[in-house]
Amino acid sequence: MNYVWAFIIGGLICVLSQILMDTTKMLPGRVMVTLVCLGAILGAIGLYEPIIEFAGGGATVPLTGFGYNLWKGIRETVDTDGFIGLFRGGFKMAAVGTSAALIFSYIASLIFQPKMKK
Repeated sequence: MNYVWAFIIGGLICVLSQILMDTTKMLPGRVMVTLVCLGAILGAIGLYEPIIEFAGGGATVPLTGFGYNLWKGIRETVDTDGFIGLFRGGFKMAAVGTSAALIFSYIASLIFQPKMKK
């Protein structure tokens, strides 16, 4: 049942993002930034953690989960290191995911031939 809820919640986040792109003039990049900021804001006010506990990967995989992860890293590092944690915390928590995305996209670029417009 956990997989079903993860699929439903993750799908709802994606559907709401698609509705936002279809009904507004926002470009996809701005929608992505909005989702990251929304995840950070919901994490800061304590609303995203219960969603993660309920939906698991369905809430942590989308961009809102990335924003929450940044917020969580900043909060933990500020508690231990003080003001400098504002600058170190997000990098510390998001480093693995960002590194994996870079490495796998590089590997995909070696395997597949991109068709670039000239």
